[in-house]
Amino acid sequence: MTTQTAERTADVRPGAARPTAVFTGIGVTAPNGLGTEAWWRATLAGESGIRPVSRFDATGYPARLAGEVPGFDAAEHIPSRLLPQTDHMTRLALTAAKEALEDSGADPAELPEYSAGVVTAASAGGFEFGQRELQALCAKGGQHVSAYQSYAWFYAVNTGQISIRHKLRGPSGVLVTEQAGGLDAVAQARRQLRKGSRLIVTGGVDGAICPWGWTAQLAGGRMSTVADPARAFLPFDTRAAGYVAGEGGAILVLEDAAAARERGARVYGHLAGYAATFDPAPGRGGEPGLGRCAGLALNEAGLTPADVDVVFADASGVPELDRQEAAALGALFGPRGVPVTAPKTMTGRLSAGGASLDLAAALLSLRDQVVPPTVNVTDPVEADGLDLVTQARRGPLRTALVLARGTGGFNAAAVVTAEDNPPAATA
Repeated sequence: MTTQTAERTADVRPGAARPTAVFTGIGVTAPNGLGTEAWWRATLAGESGIRPVSRFDATGYPARLAGEVPGFDAAEHIPSRLLPQTDHMTRLALTAAKEALEDSGADPAELPEYSAGVVTAASAGGFEFGQRELQALCAKGGQHVSAYQSYAWFYAVNTGQISIRHKLRGPSGVLVTEQAGGLDAVAQARRQLRKGSRLIVTGGVDGAICPWGWTAQLAGGRMSTVADPARAFLPFDTRAAGYVAGEGGAILVLEDAAAARERGARVYGHLAGYAATFDPAPGRGGEPGLGRCAGLALNEAGLTPADVDVVFADASGVPELDRQEAAALGALFGPRGVPVTAPKTMTGRLSAGGASLDLAAALLSLRDQVVPPTVNVTDPVEADGLDLVTQARRGPLRTALVLARGTGGFNAAAVVTAEDNPPAATA
């Protein structure tokens, strides 16, 4: 497994030939839609999935809203033998991975052995499964604890279960950088393609909507306690009061461009650039690293800020963090210099699943030439100077920048370009 431990942009020797990585499959489990097209229709229509928590009784907690995946019956999507082994989060990930592979048209059985792998992002692992087994241990004794507890809670479990189910025996790993992980995992997948792999299943699906996971998130002090779903999560708004937690995310199929062309695959877009930076340690001063991260990703893609048609913002909902992000965008693009959107206002923040869902939204925006809206933000902070998209807006769109920040100072940025506007062959 892999964890991110150092700032970097690309890990290829100067002058070395680098294959272009392309996205050929998307699978989604999101609070406002189960399945890619259902989620995308709801997203373009501005339909929110934030509602009162239903997965447990949250009436005794200060935060009582969540983004929960609707209509998900695991037995309809997961083989029965896997149900006793898996947390709810992993069942969502397996569902998204199956959809992504089917969408890509790739058959892992037809690929050379060890040429296809899995790299996902995680934040905590199967909290709900772990809580249940800890309760069994305390109430009934160790003989009542499931043997599957040994890995069902583990943050690498989604990678392992996807790999086993689809016989993806190539390079695999997991990135643990919270919300930034959805982009970091895709970058790690690209590294494996550059080393000779043909296809990597990647992205992130996360969620811990259970008392144990809820308490852990509340301890961070950034969750919104507003009871009205239309007012609880308002990034870049004067009424912003924190974030709403959610579950779900997106799994993507990333392929070597030559291999994808060889099999006649449909391509959503190219991963043209990526970068990761860290914020200064608390108390040491210095500028946050998000703006530098975005600039580095554009540099790697060989693009300038003027080439970017839309930014998918991290949009934390925490006023100070929103101010920092708006300042970074203003410094890079100028006041109202680029359309900015935050469709996560319809899902909540999905931990390791959030950035990969934004990446899926960026790819579908390029496909359909439309920017999805940011919902419920009706009183934007004027000093931010953002061109915030609050209703679906038509293109033209060729290049999207996706930003993400993880708790602890992680920053990640990815640049995706449309199929008819690929990066240079050496980028």
